Amino acid sequence: MADDQSLLEVEDLTTTFSTDNGTLTAVDGVDFSVDTGETVCIVGESGSGKTVATESVTKIIKTPPGQIEGTVRYKGRDLLSLPESELRQVRGNEIAHIFQNPQEAMNHCYTVGWQITEALQIHQDVSDDEARAKAVDLLDRVGIANASARFDDYPHEFSGGQKQRVMIAMALVGDPDLLIADEPTTALDVTVQAQILRLLDDLQDEFDMGILFVTHDLGVVAEIADRIVVMYAGKVMERGDVLDIFDHPGHPYTQQLLECLPEFGATGGGIPGTLPDPHDPPDGCRFAPRCEYAEEACRTGEQPAEIEVALDQHVSCVHYGPGGNPSIVRSEGLGPGDESGSVGGDSEVGPADD
Repeated sequence: MADDQSLLEVEDLTTTFSTDNGTLTAVDGVDFSVDTGETVCIVGESGSGKTVATESVTKIIKTPPGQIEGTVRYKGRDLLSLPESELRQVRGNEIAHIFQNPQEAMNHCYTVGWQITEALQIHQDVSDDEARAKAVDLLDRVGIANASARFDDYPHEFSGGQKQRVMIAMALVGDPDLLIADEPTTALDVTVQAQILRLLDDLQDEFDMGILFVTHDLGVVAEIADRIVVMYAGKVMERGDVLDIFDHPGHPYTQQLLECLPEFGATGGGIPGTLPDPHDPPDGCRFAPRCEYAEEACRTGEQPAEIEVALDQHVSCVHYGPGGNPSIVRSEGLGPGDESGSVGGDSEVGPADD
């Protein structure tokens, strides 16, 4: 459950879409929180509801066809109950988004500098000269070499990694307290990915931001996360401290996600089976149709309640509930990490032109 002191508290978040085939439930009663200065990663396969959950936080989901219910408290205010005029003041200024495809998020008809200064002047009352100076400073801070000269370049003149740096600069125009980053390194090679992750870490220290990071890549999670929320088919399967979950994953879904990592001896392939139809999810645990430990109790009723299996580590699985047998699924020491339980380690990557 969310902590009363959290920067962001999300409770019972449900997001549905009206479609020609009926109601599609993308996010179904999800809870999570983010504290100032920490990084919370929402992980899971594509289609698990991660992006929809984070876009629901600031109501950038188009409604209709979407409908968002639940509670999203940011610094004590429920964002879902705010009128659009007040919510606009939160978006960009206090909560900023970095989207996963900078190629599509940027307008290729305008220079990079023009797009940053436009964002600045939407959020701040500054002159053209002041906006330009701050835009150049932001480009410099995110690692764009010769920022003043690059100000008048168009997006197509930047590499993929440089475009992502520009998108980060645009997200920082309002000095946000919470940064929502949706798969920001997906299309980048491993060297550039490492640079972007290091940049986000440095900026987090500088601005003392909370970061809500969406990814399907558990290798990235091992590098940056403080806490993890594991989603599957719109539901939370497991949550907890990153080291606890990597060292002792509790839910069978989390275990299988980790077993797909090379660090765990994966030789290729993914989890057998496919995600359920979001128009008609199965009864019981959403993962039961793909779970080797599933029993009849897993296939009836609602998604199992989250059970605390260790300090601040919660798992949604009947085997941990009343009458269950955790030894059926509990994996002790699955990870190949060191004695502290860390996985992945720090990779030393030198400067490169991304």
